Amino acid sequence: MSEASRALLFRLFGFKSFKGSQEEIIDHLCAGGDALVLMPTGGGKSLCYQLPALLRPGVGVVISPLIALMQDQVDALLQAGARAAFLNSTLDARATREVERRLFEGDLDLVYLAPERLTTERGFALLDRLHAAGRIALFAIDEAHCVSQWGHDFRPEYLQLSALHQRYPAIPRIALTATADQPTRQEIITRLALEDARIFVASFDRPNIRYTVNEKNDPRRQLQAFLADHRGEAGIIYCLSRNKVDETAAWLNSIGHAALPYHAGMETAARSDHQRRFQREDGLIMVATIAFGMGIDKPDVRFVAHLDLPKNIEAYYQETGRAGRDGLPAEAWMLYGLQDVVLQRSRIDQSDAPPQQKLLEGQKLNALLGYCEAPRCRRVVLLDYFGERREVCGNCDVCLNPPELFDGTVLAQKALSAVYRTGQRFGVMQVIDVLRGKDSDKVRKWGHDRLSVFGVGADLDDHTWRGVMRQLVAGGLLHADLTQHGALKLTPEARPVLRGETAIEMRRQLAGRVAPRSKKGASAAITAELSPPAALRFVALRQWRADTARAQGLPAYVIFHDRTLKELAEARPRDRAALAGISGIGAAKIERYGEALLALLADA
Repeated sequence: MSEASRALLFRLFGFKSFKGSQEEIIDHLCAGGDALVLMPTGGGKSLCYQLPALLRPGVGVVISPLIALMQDQVDALLQAGARAAFLNSTLDARATREVERRLFEGDLDLVYLAPERLTTERGFALLDRLHAAGRIALFAIDEAHCVSQWGHDFRPEYLQLSALHQRYPAIPRIALTATADQPTRQEIITRLALEDARIFVASFDRPNIRYTVNEKNDPRRQLQAFLADHRGEAGIIYCLSRNKVDETAAWLNSIGHAALPYHAGMETAARSDHQRRFQREDGLIMVATIAFGMGIDKPDVRFVAHLDLPKNIEAYYQETGRAGRDGLPAEAWMLYGLQDVVLQRSRIDQSDAPPQQKLLEGQKLNALLGYCEAPRCRRVVLLDYFGERREVCGNCDVCLNPPELFDGTVLAQKALSAVYRTGQRFGVMQVIDVLRGKDSDKVRKWGHDRLSVFGVGADLDDHTWRGVMRQLVAGGLLHADLTQHGALKLTPEARPVLRGETAIEMRRQLAGRVAPRSKKGASAAITAELSPPAALRFVALRQWRADTARAQGLPAYVIFHDRTLKELAEARPRDRAALAGISGIGAAKIERYGEALLALLADA
């Protein structure tokens, strides 16, 4: 089957070879086996079920959780020359009947369905009829982590998808997700009845993404400085609250950035419109809560910024993975402060999850805090969480500008003692005022100016002490109790430090530390790699692509990715045979766009 799949890969998608374990997965599925595939965003998961659906008899049934993205996925397949359609609530009765007719007449290779539609009585009745007619090639369950009951993308309908195995045991199934730690992986296997499935785990490394974490001190000023290097580029900015999303989007527009808000509190029509615009227009910034992003199929997102700490390291990896799906340079940039830690811990404490789940979520948050505070390569820490070993990357803020470390044991003892002496009843600022010996009304009111710890930290400023406190909270030595207005409390791990039995290593504060980086955005970086004539051709090709996509009502990347345009600009093919040698241009696209491309390149 490998020879047939490679030939189809080239004819349809214009690729000469598979990436990673794609070919092995495709062969396994074509042979009738079940599979669970963990592959990072941009790693080519879709091909793992699209090609087997085309190679096996019948139609591939793809369960996708986001209706808004089905159109783009189907459009991309149609552009490549495959026969695809979707069935969802956006279709009227007549259009639905037409898709169903094509299904039973063998006129479709793939059909996309939302889980809400598939798991209805009518949905299963349709599958029963297709199965009886021998017309189902496979089932593909995309975004399989949605089955995880305690994950932030949980979809109750996914729990019913185990019925696919019960009703159609001979039909191969493939479940795919971009990220799943070991507990989530096991939950997918159990809930989808994939105990006998072969598990394929690709590398989680995204080497084209630069990871940066900065201490939060003036978020708007910091964000504005970051965006100065990304003018005109598509990006996503994540915020924790809906109000912050709205305010940030409005502020960005006021300073000249084209930004759209997205959160669950908006009307459905407005949300859908903003998502559609982000997919189809160049250079838009989406400011969003975690309600936005799952399954985003836009390859040219050049940055993902977090203005607030995500809930755990798995969510962080998934959200940052929406940058640079085309393999070109991208940035994952995050601001992080003590209040973020307090808020996320309180969310876990106040949730309705059972105690064991709260413990697990706390451990996941600790892993993220360890990532934020780690003095070693961010990529090493991130991949270590997923059980993958690698050497230092040279492409994160820690590698590019290593932090200065020092023995912080004495500072930790002073801070912990101040928390203890003030009765473990006060928040960060009161404790810092005591440490610095500030003669304030609140300090005098509680008699804290008479404590032995009053003024023991007068040689350090507020900023430095906030950093010490943040590292102690992140390290699990202090706990901020939101039920008592953020009062700091010692944890059992603090005792050996106070007794001098455990040393504490700290990092100098991050304020003012900026990893060296190019002053050019990724799009400019691409043209900088080209000769002047090729750079001009690349710009002309992008404009042609934008005009072509607009005329067809399609996202630009559905026509061609930037990587393909770059190769076209460099190689400047003169005939159709040469066009076929360009990665990402299959037979259907040569037929559709070949003459226009050759004419443009001849004149450029």
